[in-house]
Amino acid sequence: MNLKTFYQTPQVFGQKIQQLGEKSKLTVLKLLYKRTILILAILFCTGVAGALWNVSRLSWNLIESQALENAALYAQTIQTARTLYSSEAVNQVKEIHGITVTHDYKNKEGAIPLPATYLIELGKEVIERNAGMSVRLYSDYPFPWRQAEGGARDDFELQALRYLRLHPDRPFFRFFKSKGSLKLRYTQADILQPSCVNCHNTHPSSPKTDWKVGDVRGVLEISSSLDSLMHKTNEGLQGTFITLGMLSMFGLFGLTLVITRLRETSRELELRVIERTSELQRANNQLANEREKSERLLLNILPEPIANRLKEGQKSIADGFSEVTILFADLVNFTELSEKVTPTELVALLNEIFSAFDRLTEKHSLEKIKTIGDAYMVASGIPNPRKDHVQCVVEMALDMQQEIINFNAKNDYNLSIRIGINTGPVVAGVIGTKKFIYDLWGDTVNVASRMESHGIVGEIQVTEKIYEMLSDRYNFLLRGSVHIKGKGEMTTYLLMGRKE
Repeated sequence: MNLKTFYQTPQVFGQKIQQLGEKSKLTVLKLLYKRTILILAILFCTGVAGALWNVSRLSWNLIESQALENAALYAQTIQTARTLYSSEAVNQVKEIHGITVTHDYKNKEGAIPLPATYLIELGKEVIERNAGMSVRLYSDYPFPWRQAEGGARDDFELQALRYLRLHPDRPFFRFFKSKGSLKLRYTQADILQPSCVNCHNTHPSSPKTDWKVGDVRGVLEISSSLDSLMHKTNEGLQGTFITLGMLSMFGLFGLTLVITRLRETSRELELRVIERTSELQRANNQLANEREKSERLLLNILPEPIANRLKEGQKSIADGFSEVTILFADLVNFTELSEKVTPTELVALLNEIFSAFDRLTEKHSLEKIKTIGDAYMVASGIPNPRKDHVQCVVEMALDMQQEIINFNAKNDYNLSIRIGINTGPVVAGVIGTKKFIYDLWGDTVNVASRMESHGIVGEIQVTEKIYEMLSDRYNFLLRGSVHIKGKGEMTTYLLMGRKE
């Protein structure tokens, strides 16, 4: 179709424009498709190359590890054989007439080698039976007949001697190339055993006569070639690389097919992700709610600083405090009340009273310690010390009296409360692993308990120390001398109220 026909046929022209637009879209989509395949192919090849490199690196690590294990095994075997020879053979034949122990045993009749000579000869046997391996024993103090070859001969052996004297329990080794061959030089300290010390110190040719058990006598070196291990590993790697190469070709082919399928499933996956995200969000919210419940429950049992220390993993908590004020309170006539109401009603009444006390504890920022039956214990100055700990507890006691008055008026009962207060040093901590509590110990706690148990119904009995600290702000009545179990006679006071 020529241009004239286009201009003369608007409908056909519009169709061609639409076709060109669709072709442009297809071209763009194909371009994106090809780019996607290219990018994924590059990433795939990079991953394969990374895998090959990682396999090669792991193989080298395996070679190093195997070589070190072999060298350590040879060294341990040789030293064990020498130690066994020294303790089981040399020490027993020394007492036999006509048998001598010497380095020159081959030239003397009825002679056996010294342990060190035995080790050297054993190393020669190992070398003959294992190509590419050598065994060497050297020291800073070689015997005269080994002066030429028994000391350090190169820089590596000097370094080994210095290192192993500082770290006799660690091996010293180096991997290096020599004449195109990869080798390992492995050394470990030759430590004097009990069976060898006497011989080294008494031998007439010994260069040192003050050896002790555990001293580093010298160095045992195992040198081995890694060519055999490298050859076997390379053969295995070659097969691995071929396999990975074939898998890569199949992978690239499958990658093209997978992309088409991914386009079809992407929308479904997005919907699933949204659904799973929503489920995860709900699960996270539920977990957060449960965690918050657990936190609240824990804080109802323990002070927040103590709870935080337990959550951080601290197992044993015991702290000393020099200034803590303690209050004990006991409901009087509650036992008689329990005989007149049902158990359910009794628990409900006790809960009402103690809940009111709990609110007072929060009002005065005190620490509730525990309740036992109809007794209530509260303290101030723990776990965080505070200067106004005495006054806060006194205010709590006065408010507790008022709460009992309100309770009696509301429920038409005749309950009374007896309160005792003391201040001084205590030890506070967490006891138990199940149903644990935060509790207090010390003479201060015992005296506070006695102030309550030896008190007067409806009154607040305090120690002389409380009176001395607050007599300028509160009214007190001298009760006099009271016999306190475990303390003897004590002067106590009754707290009457606040001064105007």
